[in-house]
Amino acid sequence: MNTSIMENSSRANVAAEMGEQYSLAKILGIWALAALPMGILSWIVFPAVSPDYVTDPLGAGVTRVGLILIGLIWLFVLSMIIIRQEEGDLRWATVKRRLRLNTPRDPKTGEPRRRLWLWVIPFLIAITVWELVLTSYLDDLWVSIFPFFAEPPGYSLGAILESQEILDHLVGAWWFLALFVVNAIFNTVLGEEFLFRGVLQPKMGGVFGRWNWLANGVLHGLYHVHQPWGIPGSVISCAFLYAFPSWRFRSTWMGIIVHSAQSVFFSFLILGIVLGLA
Repeated sequence: MNTSIMENSSRANVAAEMGEQYSLAKILGIWALAALPMGILSWIVFPAVSPDYVTDPLGAGVTRVGLILIGLIWLFVLSMIIIRQEEGDLRWATVKRRLRLNTPRDPKTGEPRRRLWLWVIPFLIAITVWELVLTSYLDDLWVSIFPFFAEPPGYSLGAILESQEILDHLVGAWWFLALFVVNAIFNTVLGEEFLFRGVLQPKMGGVFGRWNWLANGVLHGLYHVHQPWGIPGSVISCAFLYAFPSWRFRSTWMGIIVHSAQSVFFSFLILGIVLGLA
């Protein structure tokens, strides 16, 4: 009897928390407001303003990172605009509640449980294996089937950093580390996670029901029109490793922590380059 009361209370709390649900048109509209600017910055603005990749590969790489950062900042601004329109203010308490920046909640009772943070560990292991071992195979297969999605020269910062001359030039370049860290913060926290897991996911259940997390992850993956060579891998990681734990435990922090693992790894990598350890 008590269990039934707790479950009914949990459902009521979830319904109150979710509030009015978005229509499919609104979900796709918000997705378009996120994806289209990224595509424009990557495929129209970047070729127009970037230095020549052959003569200035570092300049081309930094330009692309800077443009992507502009797009990610826009995601954060878009999230705040939506919250302001829906909630009437941008006080921290309001933003925290609307974006579900809370302790993970028990899937059965809806009660916050600190021990549920431990679920981050297997997801962190999974994202590490996925990114370091499996993603490249899927991306290679994808590009072999659809070669027009291959990454163009000058679009890969990683390829640029394979040059020892450029690595030597970046020793002591703390501005480069700062640029990457700011980009990472807006990528895996304030930009993509706030919008997709914080703004969209709690409002998608009315359309997608129990498959909310899968639809959210697919939309997040498809948003990567600025790097179509990696879309299949993005769909899988976004759905199963970012969206699912956030949905399951009703906490955006779950997706943020797992998504940020790559940022932490690359931040230490860039730090090593700046310190001359590469």
